[in-house]
Amino acid sequence: MFLTTVLLRKGIPGKQWIGKYRRPRQVTWQMQRAMIRRLEIEAENEYWISRPYMTKEQEHGHAAERQRDRWEAIKAANCVAKFPPHKYVEDHLNHLKISKKWTAA
Repeated sequence: MFLTTVLLRKGIPGKQWIGKYRRPRQVTWQMQRAMIRRLEIEAENEYWISRPYMTKEQEHGHAAERQRDRWEAIKAANCVAKFPPHKYVEDHLNHLKISKKWTAA
């Protein structure tokens, strides 16, 4: 069926850049160069990822102290944040201390 549509029709039906029977894009030298560059970067990333910085023994528990300190800081910050600051009766009644006429001066 595709052969008959190609032979009997002059062009691609509908919009030529979208759809099931779209016109194929030509590959330019810039596209090839960009693809090669991306593949080289990916190969270099795979190279560095395949070589670990630490051995398995060194890696086991190497950040336990840092994680514990961070967790303690988070717990301390949450405890402080949950409680409102202290309020005293003196702060509430401070406006009454304008003049102390009832005391001996």
